[in-house]
Amino acid sequence: MTVPPSSGLGSRAPDFALPDLHGDTVRLADVRGERGTVIMFICNHCPYVRSVIGRIAEDSRALLDEGVGVAAIMSNDHRAYPDDAPDKMRAFAAEHGLPFPYLLDESQKVARAFDAVCTPDFFGYDSDLVLRYRGRLDASKTTLVAGAPRELLEAMRQIAATGAAPFEQTPSMGCSIKWKSSA
Repeated sequence: MTVPPSSGLGSRAPDFALPDLHGDTVRLADVRGERGTVIMFICNHCPYVRSVIGRIAEDSRALLDEGVGVAAIMSNDHRAYPDDAPDKMRAFAAEHGLPFPYLLDESQKVARAFDAVCTPDFFGYDSDLVLRYRGRLDASKTTLVAGAPRELLEAMRQIAATGAAPFEQTPSMGCSIKWKSSA
């Protein structure tokens, strides 16, 4: 599944209050960075996420050091996909040394507010929480592409420095969000 990169550009970040892996409530204001903010939708079982999670962690560390806030949200129906259950989220975060809060969107309302459609799905905001980047991490899919240009990292550095995002943004690609059955 892919999402058009222009989806929502110029809109403000939806506010949220979600539990982290320790049960503490984390709000958008808690993760907001002075120079920008990345909100990503990921999960534990998606092969797209699994192939790039090391790079996500590495690039997130760099962004955090540069004043860009980062958080990840897991919105999948973990009852239907038990590999995405909270205990598995804790293990996944520990295994990969995630340097940012990994939040559970049990109701899926936050994913819907962001119009998230896949994992991974990246939302890059400027310092005023205006969406400037809706693209991919890099050219990797289910296999990590060595030496691929770091599209999200470079876009967020540009946003932090100038307030403007790259004109060309390639849509993120991944597994669809596993929505709860309405029945």
